[in-house]
Amino acid sequence: MTHGKLQWLRRATAVLSLGVTLSLIAPPSLMAAGAPAKKKPVAAQKVKAQAKVKAVGKARVVSARAKRVDKRAAALQAKASAERPQSGKARRAAVLAAKSAAVAGGGLAAASAVSAVDHKSDKSEAASSADELPKLSANAVFVMDQNSREVLVSKNDKVVMPIASLTKLMTGLLVADAKLSLDEEITITEDDLDIYKGTGSRLSVGTRLTRGEAMHLALMSSENRAAHALGRTYPGGIVNFVRLMNAKAAELGMRDTRYVEPTGLSVENRSSARDLGMLVAAAYQRPLLREFTTSQGYSVESGRRVLQYHNSNRLTADPKWDIGLQKTGYISEAGRCMVMSAKLAGRQVIMVFLDAADKSARIGDAQRVRRYVESVVSADAIERLAWRKG
Repeated sequence: MTHGKLQWLRRATAVLSLGVTLSLIAPPSLMAAGAPAKKKPVAAQKVKAQAKVKAVGKARVVSARAKRVDKRAAALQAKASAERPQSGKARRAAVLAAKSAAVAGGGLAAASAVSAVDHKSDKSEAASSADELPKLSANAVFVMDQNSREVLVSKNDKVVMPIASLTKLMTGLLVADAKLSLDEEITITEDDLDIYKGTGSRLSVGTRLTRGEAMHLALMSSENRAAHALGRTYPGGIVNFVRLMNAKAAELGMRDTRYVEPTGLSVENRSSARDLGMLVAAAYQRPLLREFTTSQGYSVESGRRVLQYHNSNRLTADPKWDIGLQKTGYISEAGRCMVMSAKLAGRQVIMVFLDAADKSARIGDAQRVRRYVESVVSADAIERLAWRKG
């Protein structure tokens, strides 16, 4: 065998050996496709695998973020429920957190959470002041819906204390119920002078006025001599009148109440804010008492003089108030006192304030209660609307 043939045979054997080797380590399809086809599927699988890893990682990050936000939202909602909603900040924070959860998670549950918290927040924003009871200066307060008898505000409402000229509301109630002639003339005597505090009066001894005039002055301007004259001229005299005052209190369920005279000058005339709420409710049923207590002014003749009197409660002149009945009172032991029946946001509301520091504090308490009651009504309206829509 020549040298050339031997070299050719070696080359053929090497090629054949390489073919056998490739057939053993590569699939036939790859061999048939050629070298360029081997690289494409390997690269595609690698890119797909890398994309999958990135997607899984991103999903884990988003999920973890959503869990953190959900946890934060739950904490804020719990805080909002525990806190008094003075400003609604906690609920607004919960709404924002829930919305963040919806953005981060993008799920239906998160969207539902936003809807629920938003709905609750809408109601709470209108009712924020409704949930927060007003801070009142009077030492005893009782506020009640006159028709439903729902108690709206109470503060030391069963504490018994002097009630000053709020006594005159019971005096007027007895006179009105007795149906005595309002045109009958009565005369102020020395028996009607103040023996408790030594206060004066423009109704001098000997002044003549009708029972109706005396009742008007006693209820509107808290005229002490007029009030005492009403009790003194009642059938059976002052002793019987005081007895009937206490009997009427018992009839109305005023268990904490005791009267010793018809003006309120005595510190022994005592009651509780809750009891006085019952008295206001009863007195409101008498049109004459509503008229006299809310009258702006009244004048009576006393000899050659004409005496001008004004209402002791300046709120009766305020057009923003719709007061159906009222009475004020003051002695040093009782502080500034006031009872009213007023229409607030469509509700007839009874308000009793005992032992306020001064007139402005008494009026301020009434204003704060008014805002509170109006906010309660607004919150109830929103809740009813939401219930109907739901």
